[in-house]
Amino acid sequence: MIKPLNIAIIGGGIGGLATAIALLKHGFDVKVYERAETLRSVGAGLTLTPNGLNSLEAIHPGIVKVLKQAGSQLDTLTLKRSTGETIASKPITVMQQYGQPMLNIRWSRLQEILASALPTNIIHFGQRCVGFEQSDDSVTLFFSDGKTVETDLLIGADGINSIVRQNLIGDGSPNYAGRVSWRAILQFEHEQLAPNTSTLLTSADGKNFLLVDVGGGYTFWSASALSADDFVHQRATASKTRVLERFADWAEPAGEIIKATPADYIVERPICDRPPLRHWSNGGVVLLGDAAHPVVPSLGQGANLAFEDACELAACLSAALNIETALKSYENSRLPRTEVVYNRSSIQGYRSYQRDSETRLNEMMESSQMNQNEFETWLYSYHPGARACIS
Repeated sequence: MIKPLNIAIIGGGIGGLATAIALLKHGFDVKVYERAETLRSVGAGLTLTPNGLNSLEAIHPGIVKVLKQAGSQLDTLTLKRSTGETIASKPITVMQQYGQPMLNIRWSRLQEILASALPTNIIHFGQRCVGFEQSDDSVTLFFSDGKTVETDLLIGADGINSIVRQNLIGDGSPNYAGRVSWRAILQFEHEQLAPNTSTLLTSADGKNFLLVDVGGGYTFWSASALSADDFVHQRATASKTRVLERFADWAEPAGEIIKATPADYIVERPICDRPPLRHWSNGGVVLLGDAAHPVVPSLGQGANLAFEDACELAACLSAALNIETALKSYENSRLPRTEVVYNRSSIQGYRSYQRDSETRLNEMMESSQMNQNEFETWLYSYHPGARACIS
């Protein structure tokens, strides 16, 4: 095991917090630096799949039980046309197949649960990292308020627009995937929204509308549409007007839930990714989660891959004799898997917006192709290695 290291994590999102929990269990001195002033409610829901839940349970035994109580275990996925006509309805049997459910949960609630597993002095809010410098045996972090921090290892878990990545790799802005999304969470009841279900409405002109029960009486909705450019509005009211216009003639409850959502709840974003890298580290700096391998959300694997990363990185650091060996082992473990998920997400995301998207989505729901079944088995059957994250 490497001598007790001082480790700094940039980014207090769910990937950074999970990594901090895993590293603390291995005896490392960890600090998390988050630019936000406090934990914040984000207008997003997400799906935790068996591979992500297995990783979280290895990181912090018992946490999956807490998450199940906070979220909603998906049992039915329904595909409809924009007119409201049902194309297909599929029971979700992931629990029976892999021993863990598809768990839909609010992003902010997941962040709260992860933060509660950490000592209060670990997370430092209001700390915006603007860069770093490396020497032979340390990394110096620079913050916007003039503060500097010296650490043995820097982990960049600061998302798709990672400042750590730009200082380390310097590959510029993410790639725009040709689509814009709107999303929000609110407490909303409707006769067509049953507990533990997800409904996807789709049209032939490249638009989709997703409604998901995320537990606690909350519904997550996400709308997306093809767009020639990545323009988004700066004013919340303009974003709401735009999404209402795009989905004005769609079957309910699409229009109703948009109208019921306060404008400042709606997050409007371009959908982006980055192509796979050949390495995520240099010296005493390494990337994790969306900072390393952001993907479009077609498979819902962004958070789940981050939890896998957290497990593997902590395990590699605890097992290796030095940082260089540990980070090389981490990359060897994670690069091939995340590249497969990137490729699959990109292809499936592209197909779902084509003019025959109804047919293709129906085929994917039926899982009629053997390679789709094989892929899901490979993806969801992931368990951390015997050495990973064991305290």
